[in-house]
Amino acid sequence: MFRYIVKRILILIPVIICISIILFAIGKAMPGDPVRAMLPPTLKPDLYEIAYANTYERLGLDKSLPEQYFRWIYNIILKGDLGWSTMNNRPVADAVQIPLRNTIMLNIFVNILYLAIALPVGIKMATKRGSLFDNAFQVGSLITWSVPTFFLALVLVFFFSVKLGWLPMGGMPDTYMLGAFDSFVQWVRFLILPVITLTIVSLAGALRYIRNAMIDALSQDYIRTARSKGLGEKVVIYSHALRNAMIPISTIIVSTLFSLFTGAALTESVFAYNGIGRLLLRAVYQRDTMLIVTMNLFFALISIISVLVSDVIYGLADPRIKLR
Repeated sequence: MFRYIVKRILILIPVIICISIILFAIGKAMPGDPVRAMLPPTLKPDLYEIAYANTYERLGLDKSLPEQYFRWIYNIILKGDLGWSTMNNRPVADAVQIPLRNTIMLNIFVNILYLAIALPVGIKMATKRGSLFDNAFQVGSLITWSVPTFFLALVLVFFFSVKLGWLPMGGMPDTYMLGAFDSFVQWVRFLILPVITLTIVSLAGALRYIRNAMIDALSQDYIRTARSKGLGEKVVIYSHALRNAMIPISTIIVSTLFSLFTGAALTESVFAYNGIGRLLLRAVYQRDTMLIVTMNLFFALISIISVLVSDVIYGLADPRIKLR
């Protein structure tokens, strides 16, 4: 197992290098001038040109593209410097700290609710195949899969905020003068609608995925053998079928857990939630190259790590899979 992990990491190094080059090239190909976006337009022409030249040189934009790339990689690996955010006029690490924390907080609630619903409901859909319960959730998942995320978010805002007035329409809670319990209550009120939106969207595909994996496992010969031995239905489902179905199911679970670090740009924008997805959307509008490139490289690393973790889980879930 250890040799397999080391080997996979070594193989992934050139993949990460290629991804970083592609992301850097795309970032540099974006139209616009990030330095002009930083400078106030009210400066006098002579002072503006001086400030422009100094800022251009300070950001290293006067260097060749290969030199800028190697300087960027060198600063990330050896100095932990993620670059300078021209939109926020501060280091990228400082600019993404609070939005990333908010996104992780949002996705923790989403993942807890998602796993609490997806696994038991998906398993029951498989065991009650063709029943009213199964058909109802299949139709519901198709509907939610087809509805755009922003439309679902707007519908929830209309009913629960505009019509009923139960929940805030969006934004961030102001907990500066509140105690710990009151702060928690405020956060929960502001998180309910984004959490429900993202959970419904996530469940649409996950329920069908888990259902199909369980149906495939329940149709195997060893399940019929277990039932013929007189084992209880719960033992057959959870001790035999679920363990073998966990190989495909673990893929979607692992990818969902690693999505803690990614943002939902549309949902965060609709609810004016200060998350990493909304921040990246603003960065694209204002051509904040370093923030866009660095965070997308971070997301690519998260995706690669999730694939590696999934492979390792395959070997742990099924001893027949030999990782070499």
